[in-house]
Amino acid sequence: MSDEHTMDEGSTSYRIRRNAGAAFGRLGEVWRDNRLVRLAGYALLLAVVLAAALWAVLVRDLPDAESLLDYRPNLPTVVRGMDGEIVSRYERERRVELQYKDLPPQLVNAYTSAEDKTFWSHGGIDAGGFFNAVIDYVSKLGSGQRAVGGSTITQQVAKNILVGNEYSVTRKLKEMILATRVESVLSKREIITLYLNEIPLGRRSFGVQAAARAYFNKDVDDLELHEMAYLAILPRAPEVYSRAKNFETALGRRNWVLQQMQKNGHISVAEMEAAQAKPLGIVRNAASTETADAGYFLEEVRRELIERYGEEAEDGPNSVYGGGLWVRTSLDTEMQDAARDALRNAILRYDNNRPWKKPIATVDPGDGDMKRQLASSYIGINYRDWRIAVVLNRSGGSGTVGFANGDEGPLAGALPDALKAGDIIAVSPEGNGWRLRAIPEVSGGFVAMSPTTGRVMAMQGGFDSRLGAFNRATQALRQPGSTIKPFVYATGLDNGMTPATLVPDRQYCYYQGANLGEKCFTNFGGSRGGGEYPMRYGLEQSKNLMTVHIAMDSGMENVIKTFENAGIADKGQYDPYPAFALGAGDTTVLKMVAAYSMMVNHGKLIQPSLIDYVQDRNGKVIWRSDERACNGCNMDEWDGKPMPRFERMGAQRMDPRTAFQIVHMLEGVVQRGTATRLKVLDMPLFGKTGTSSGPTNAWFVGGSPDIVAGTYLGFDQQSRKLGGYVQGGNTAAPIFLDFVKATRDCWSERPFIAPEGVRMVRIDRRSGRRVLDGWPAQGADAVIWEAFKPDTEPRRTGRDGDTIAAMRDLILTQLRRREQGISANQGRASQDAPGNFAEDQGGIY
Repeated sequence: MSDEHTMDEGSTSYRIRRNAGAAFGRLGEVWRDNRLVRLAGYALLLAVVLAAALWAVLVRDLPDAESLLDYRPNLPTVVRGMDGEIVSRYERERRVELQYKDLPPQLVNAYTSAEDKTFWSHGGIDAGGFFNAVIDYVSKLGSGQRAVGGSTITQQVAKNILVGNEYSVTRKLKEMILATRVESVLSKREIITLYLNEIPLGRRSFGVQAAARAYFNKDVDDLELHEMAYLAILPRAPEVYSRAKNFETALGRRNWVLQQMQKNGHISVAEMEAAQAKPLGIVRNAASTETADAGYFLEEVRRELIERYGEEAEDGPNSVYGGGLWVRTSLDTEMQDAARDALRNAILRYDNNRPWKKPIATVDPGDGDMKRQLASSYIGINYRDWRIAVVLNRSGGSGTVGFANGDEGPLAGALPDALKAGDIIAVSPEGNGWRLRAIPEVSGGFVAMSPTTGRVMAMQGGFDSRLGAFNRATQALRQPGSTIKPFVYATGLDNGMTPATLVPDRQYCYYQGANLGEKCFTNFGGSRGGGEYPMRYGLEQSKNLMTVHIAMDSGMENVIKTFENAGIADKGQYDPYPAFALGAGDTTVLKMVAAYSMMVNHGKLIQPSLIDYVQDRNGKVIWRSDERACNGCNMDEWDGKPMPRFERMGAQRMDPRTAFQIVHMLEGVVQRGTATRLKVLDMPLFGKTGTSSGPTNAWFVGGSPDIVAGTYLGFDQQSRKLGGYVQGGNTAAPIFLDFVKATRDCWSERPFIAPEGVRMVRIDRRSGRRVLDGWPAQGADAVIWEAFKPDTEPRRTGRDGDTIAAMRDLILTQLRRREQGISANQGRASQDAPGNFAEDQGGIY
């Protein structure tokens, strides 16, 4: 054997080996001779194996701590108006994500003092806190009581985001393992930022910014020291410390946090005592996240976003209730308030203090606290000093009402017999009690939009969106009455008629078949009419008989096609019956406003939009309504030529000249027709009133080159009549009038601009004849400017009128015969070729 393997018996190594061998020999003798030792050894070995197996299971099932690097908390969707101001949020959980630099240092100190005073130094686990938690857990076994957590802030982050809130030893072990991993992945600043953004703090608020708003109506950087300390006590029991009955307990806990902050050197004794002397200062009701009274508008936006991106986080990264979207809308809050007030005032004018008939809704008196049921119904109202209440009891002529916030009070005044406990009603303060108020049964809708962009600036779908989400501006299918007539007249203009064409104002009858017999139409009020009048006159005075004659002469199939092209009806929705030419088909306010906007937009139909663009949580634009490219719009791309201009938006659905002719005639409706109430506005306006049979609906649609608005008033039960005195001119047009008066600064004096290919000619409004020796004057009815397509204006006449007319007819006939030799496409192009035409001062056309 070589030297390197020999060992001196006197060496230290030899003695260690000899002693170890002797020890193991004695241990072996004990193991063979003592059964209890063997059992203890086996038990220890089994415990080690089981512990290793449990550890392997725990480690195997743990989520990856590195996922926190890409963690995306559920964030609300923030909605802004057209001016960029926040108008609402769509949220299940109130949360605002902050960066570390946004967190006030003393707020951070308050939380570390309350929850984890060694946070900045430990590696994820606080040994002392864990040992105390184990002792507390063992002492409470079998008692049903929950042990103290003993978790560090890092462990709470692991629990809240990665593990869950299960109460078990296994969860605690997982939490501890993950905490050490989290500390190796994130910095301390990143961990505390995650914690303060994610921690549930009651009142549906998650994170300190949402809680600051919920409890104090403040942002975090506006909080005072005692308010920061209060927020720091909430992680332990937010629903306990936020209740009024527990305010003394909360006050004591808050003062303890302040004491810990002083003990940890974050504040002085004087600062501690000053803060401890202050009350909690919690607000009872947090400020609403909605800063605009636009419930109907905002609900339409919400529906559109859900359809596009999904509702919950599992529907995708940009979901409405989790994706943290930033949405810019076209909402104009000034116009929205004006629309709400104008429609509401009209509803109240019609209602005229009619007596109370029925409750808004009902709750079950036998199904628990009725005030809590009212609170969960989310029914509300925003009108003067009215409030929503529930009848708690009714005895004879007296009763008591309760409110969602827990208040109660007596009902004053005479009570209707039908009023009973469980009824949800509207009340207003009177003396020491509350007076019953009647919510009008009649309702309506209103929309205002830009005719050249399609941006909807205001929308009101009823008296108050808090009373119900049904939007009568977009969801109520109503008969538009005479507001449909401009599109019948447009069909006539596209089929050989002109604004000066004489149309019979005589009764029109047609045979409907053996079962229905003959159907005869009359004018409003039952008049059978008489005589012939220019087309313009029929539109200005809303003559039913003239409209039916135009429709039948143009072909009802063509009329229905015009309705479809204008977006008033879907393809196949209307049958080619004359009744549809008088507004018997169903449509919505939004569709009618878009159709009228099409005429202002030179025949181009734009789909109405409420959303301008959508950004994800990182600010990237992921959708926008206006997808037009503007080549050369950037300064470095500009070549010095005239500034680039966007083309008109929309699809061409009507001849631009026809569209302008109708708009020009509808200006006459305001000047001389059924909407003369609007003349007091003294500005360029067009529009049309409408009254459906019954009458069941009163309408007005119209506006200016910049804004088009539409409205109707009617009962939700479509067969219920408004009363014989109601017409669009006296009921709906005043809604538009009030709206414009309240938003006058938004309206320009800009006139309607004619497209290329329109010729303005002087005519006699009553006869439709061309006028050579008279000029249109302000307020004059006889002579007006009329819009014609080339070669369609009335013929010139004079002393030798017949000769001139004959020569003109000969020339036109020769020109038409010549054009017949040209291909159909070329002929069409020649006929529609744009050109500017001035008033003719002589010669033969």
